[in-house]
Amino acid sequence: MAAESVVVADGFAARYRIVCDAGWRTRRLEVALVGAERGLVLAGDGRGHWTDAAGAALVALDGALDVDLTATPFTNTLPIRRLGLAAGRTAEILTVYVRVPELSVEADRQRYTCLEPMRRYRFESVDGDFTRDLEVDAHGLIVVYPGLFRRVG
Repeated sequence: MAAESVVVADGFAARYRIVCDAGWRTRRLEVALVGAERGLVLAGDGRGHWTDAAGAALVALDGALDVDLTATPFTNTLPIRRLGLAAGRTAEILTVYVRVPELSVEADRQRYTCLEPMRRYRFESVDGDFTRDLEVDAHGLIVVYPGLFRRVG
């Protein structure tokens, strides 16, 4: 499965491509700022090990199976689909957290709780106080991410 998109935000535009395996584990991430020479390429092995574009190991990201791009709610769909949580179930995960447009990368602990399967999930930052109840469609795509994103059309 591959997803490609362009994000147009206040002050920047970026395009990204995410490739996942059949289990919704991220295998490759490409992010480029439109009109700039900067970009980012990361490859995951599906078992929680990551390398950069040159093939150098990124051990600080060990254990992460998902990516989280700050510029799009789409990346929340990846753990929602991968985890397949039943109502009332919770999972704590480690993500490759990418700030856009900075293109900085770090590991980030997050928690997902299924409130209603393929309808509502609670997203929490484990190391902070950020919490949002996400509304999704039947495919797990974000419809409403309160205060940040809302699907139109």
